[in-house]
Amino acid sequence: MTPGGDDIRFDWRRGGAAAAGALIAVLLLLSLVYLVASSNQQRDSALNQERRAYDVTLLTRSIDASLSRAEAGLGQFAVDEDVKGSGNVYYSYWRLAGRQMAELRGFVRRDPEQVQRVEELQALYATLGEKFDEAARVITSKQGDYGLGYFYSATRDPAERAIHAKLREIAEAERDTLRERIEQTQVFSARADKLTDYLSWLGILVGIGAIFLGFVAVVAVRQFSFARRLAENETERAEGLEAAVRERTQELWDANQALKAEAAEREAAEAQLRQVQKMEAVGQLTGGIAHDFNNMLAVVVGGVDLARRRLNGPRREVMAHLDNAMEGATRAAALTRRLLSFARSEPLLPDRVEPSQLLAGMTDLLDRTLGERIRITVDAPQDSWPVYVDPHQLENAIVNLAVNARDAMDGVGRLTISAANVRLAANEVGDIRPGEYVRVSVTDTGSGMAPDVIERAFEPFFTTKPVGKGTGLGLSQIFGFAHQSGGEVGIESEVGKGTTVSIYLPRSNVEAPVQLRPATQRMGEEERVAGARILVVEDDPRVRVATVEALQDLDYDPVACDSGEEAIRIFDGRTFDLVISDVIMPEMTGPELIKILKQKRQDFAVLFVTGYVGESESDGLVGHELLRKPFTVGALASAVATALQPSEPPRSSGAVATR
Repeated sequence: MTPGGDDIRFDWRRGGAAAAGALIAVLLLLSLVYLVASSNQQRDSALNQERRAYDVTLLTRSIDASLSRAEAGLGQFAVDEDVKGSGNVYYSYWRLAGRQMAELRGFVRRDPEQVQRVEELQALYATLGEKFDEAARVITSKQGDYGLGYFYSATRDPAERAIHAKLREIAEAERDTLRERIEQTQVFSARADKLTDYLSWLGILVGIGAIFLGFVAVVAVRQFSFARRLAENETERAEGLEAAVRERTQELWDANQALKAEAAEREAAEAQLRQVQKMEAVGQLTGGIAHDFNNMLAVVVGGVDLARRRLNGPRREVMAHLDNAMEGATRAAALTRRLLSFARSEPLLPDRVEPSQLLAGMTDLLDRTLGERIRITVDAPQDSWPVYVDPHQLENAIVNLAVNARDAMDGVGRLTISAANVRLAANEVGDIRPGEYVRVSVTDTGSGMAPDVIERAFEPFFTTKPVGKGTGLGLSQIFGFAHQSGGEVGIESEVGKGTTVSIYLPRSNVEAPVQLRPATQRMGEEERVAGARILVVEDDPRVRVATVEALQDLDYDPVACDSGEEAIRIFDGRTFDLVISDVIMPEMTGPELIKILKQKRQDFAVLFVTGYVGESESDGLVGHELLRKPFTVGALASAVATALQPSEPPRSSGAVATR
């Protein structure tokens, strides 16, 4: 080689050594940069903690100020009782203090000791809040100096002083933490400054080395060109892979849409199936109703037709056919009431009932109904809690259970009817709510019920009796009555050992004088008040004509109309002793009409007549006589006489067993 070539080789060796030195310098530079960054990060962290400590301290002062303003607002509210002024100030600052405590908990969430202190602070805040809220409620109710006394009592509560002490404890803890953070910040700042100086000197060395590394740039350019071509090839491969991914994603999306469509179709099919099941149940209910009504109407139509054919024949034979027709009509009315009870639409007219007295008074009725071969035991303690239910519905339910028990015992056995006070938890029996209840139980020694029969016992028209022996609405009626009364029904049974059916009725001390007249009753001459002037309001023309004729036969002076508006016009022109009104009428209900008439005059009696009462009308019936449709002339006479003589105690309608 030429000397010039030797010089070139020598220069490249020196350049390689410089490059190696520069590389080492770069490594050192990176190390220092890392150390500086780490120190700065630690310093920033310490500063952040320092700022958080400042924030916590300021927030404790804000909470203390909010509590003081809330207390001052409540005190002002106690003095001037200005709900829209001082009361709003108290509630606003008290809620603000609660939000600030929640924010304080977020600030100290990484400090377990501070978190414990904040939780104690919130507990004290809740305790004092109950005292202040109680004082605010008393003040709001305008109870005079009681509100001010409640306020002073609340301000002297230990929780009030404990809150301020706890806030000071939190602030002092944060101040201690703040001093530690300041010391850490100073240490990290000094370390960062020293490392920065080292970094400056090293930067000079790196700059010198960078000049020599310029030679390496040429090689880097060549390598860059090669890397670029390689990257282009990789890009093409990536685009191909991306296209494949898009294609697969589209396939997955299509499959997902197909699954959604299938799910929607399945849901529609399930909804259609549920609708079919509902319609099947409605069809079963309708068929049962039609079957029973056709049987009863056959009795009514046949009895009336035979009576018409034998009007000129023996009186006893005519009366026998008419009695059969009346019995069929009565059974049809009873079926309607059972259907309303099952649908929870039967008008319940509750009153205070003493279970012990009611059960004791039913002994003779049950003896006649069940026969001499059934031994009846009534266990009703005198200390049984009162209940607020429809007494006639309760009597019917007990008689229904007794008749079912007699059939289960084939007419021979022991029947126990008992009442007991019980306390139940939520859902302990069916869907019952927690509370105090009176349990009325009917226990027999009959054949018992299998589990599958118990499960279906409350279904409408489900019965294990032979055809013609029952409608299957007895337990459904009892179920509806119990739920309307706020209670529940339970069954305990074992095959071959008997059954116990229990009605749970909520304990109550409510009293309401609602008197329900029986739909069928014999007429007594002593009940008539001849010559009384009566206004009859009935929208059905056939019922209106029949009612007027019955009243005329009873020696009353009736005037009839078909709407509430016409009744008001007639009432303004004449004086009446009694107003007989249907409950459900177009445009104006019976209770609404009576309310208007009572505003005009108070010196007249009221008798409501109805076949159905909705929930919105039942409150307007309280304090008045009520006669259910259909009714006999005897029942009408008794209801009218009782309404005209309200001072006399109403007669008990008893209970009629429904089989």
